[in-house]
Amino acid sequence: MQFEALCLGGAFRVTVERNVDHRGFFARTFCRDEFAAAGIVNEVVQCSISYSEFAGTVRGLHFQWPPSTEGKLVRCVRGAIHDVIVDLRPDSATYLHHLALRLDEDSRDAVFIPHGVAHGFQTLAPGSEVLYQMTDVYAPDLTACVRWDDAAFGIEWPRRHDVVISERDANCPVFDRAVFEAEWARRLGAR
Repeated sequence: MQFEALCLGGAFRVTVERNVDHRGFFARTFCRDEFAAAGIVNEVVQCSISYSEFAGTVRGLHFQWPPSTEGKLVRCVRGAIHDVIVDLRPDSATYLHHLALRLDEDSRDAVFIPHGVAHGFQTLAPGSEVLYQMTDVYAPDLTACVRWDDAAFGIEWPRRHDVVISERDANCPVFDRAVFEAEWARRLGAR
């Protein structure tokens, strides 16, 4: 695997190295030792998959409040997605910055998203499937979201109209920096 550090601290693009022969190819997608050598949290404790029937489907932007340490390794295993991460760590040099990258079944690249960074995506093809490997167990009481189309982040989505979105994601709050930072500090202090 190859690890490319991205512009948000702790985020990486993970590219598989294919061993190709007449049958196709074989590639490792996770190795505890290789992730550790790259400086990435290397314990996967939970895996999930999402399937989206329609192109234009939006999921996110989701994150976990402290004390969760949920990082995610996200890979599109079928179809294609416009994947977006937003740094919500107030003490980070890239706080409130975002980046977007294409993940698809052809490249089989993944993105590692450190804890404290919100994640979402929009499907670019019908029948897209996304695999998540998490470094902490999902905690419903720590789950939160910010609006996918919030002007505070300036994210350029492939489709802004006629999107397919859950009621929960459509009703995520508009980002209020002062309120967010106070809640983040409160939750960090409660550890």
